[in-house]
Amino acid sequence: MTNIRKRFECALAGEKFERPVYAVYDWFVKNRPAVDWGALFRLGLGQINHANLVRHEHPNFELVKTEFEQAGQVRRDVRLITDKGELHEWYLGEWKQEHFIKTAEDYRIMTRALEGVRIIADDKPFMESESILGDQGITIGQIQGLGSGRTPLMVLQIDWVGLEQFSVDLAYEQPEMLELLEIMNEIKLEEIRQAVKTPAVQIKLWENLSIETLGPLNYRRHLVPLYRQILDIMSSAGKRLQVHYDGQSKIISQDIAALDFDGIDSFTEPPEGDMSTREARAVWPDKFIWQNINLNWYEMSSEKLKYNMLRVINEAEHKRHCLMISEEVPQNWEKTVAFVLEVLDGI
Repeated sequence: MTNIRKRFECALAGEKFERPVYAVYDWFVKNRPAVDWGALFRLGLGQINHANLVRHEHPNFELVKTEFEQAGQVRRDVRLITDKGELHEWYLGEWKQEHFIKTAEDYRIMTRALEGVRIIADDKPFMESESILGDQGITIGQIQGLGSGRTPLMVLQIDWVGLEQFSVDLAYEQPEMLELLEIMNEIKLEEIRQAVKTPAVQIKLWENLSIETLGPLNYRRHLVPLYRQILDIMSSAGKRLQVHYDGQSKIISQDIAALDFDGIDSFTEPPEGDMSTREARAVWPDKFIWQNINLNWYEMSSEKLKYNMLRVINEAEHKRHCLMISEEVPQNWEKTVAFVLEVLDGI
């Protein structure tokens, strides 16, 4: 049993292992062309693909996108046009510079944009991904729409409003924001109802949770009840939920433990996160730890890098665990990724 898919499946099923899978997100394979991915795959690197599980039909808005060069990078402008007004955002390269929602009126415009949405289960992207991937890895389901596959509160914070304005609006309980949030939560639940009709067993929410900004009280008030509703739908369908929590989570680690998440995706040790792998395994004994390797580890000596690899594998107790490139590709990838694979081969 050497192929990566089978190793992933055994790890997800809770079987003990000596050598965990080391895999990369498909986004980096598509967007970091300078990396010789073929060579790394031949050395034993796996791949984690993501496939949308639903389609959206929106009758009440039009998206207009334009691109041009600015400061040596591609600038992308997006206009969301409704009969009640227009919203605008723009990006420079990969990074968003302006968000759709800036005022109370903008919340109302977005509310209008979402009216009448139709959500349709679509297994085609998942099946195509699985066919192409073969034994090289696994495909995780996701739900992409106007936001980046998160729960609605996180869509508002990260995708549509931005941290500063969002924090103010949440603190003052902006009525237009809370009204939109309620509508979005209902849409999210319908997305889940449709997504579980597809063959995907593992489904991911791209939360990118910033608990140091959101705070435990808002987490418990706004996110936990929705998570429980999502988990009820998924459990009844025999599906499992991952949450992309790549930052600090110690203060809500017991809240997370009480939720039936199957996995914590892109778990990262300090300084990006605030929990060691040992602490994570102690508080989440049965959750799958999808562990991102800290970028600074790739800058360490070979001895220290090897030590950290073996340490986290042991602290994860050789179960429900994998290693990932999920936040960024190390600049010295040619040497270090190959070295990590060599270390794993020697276990």
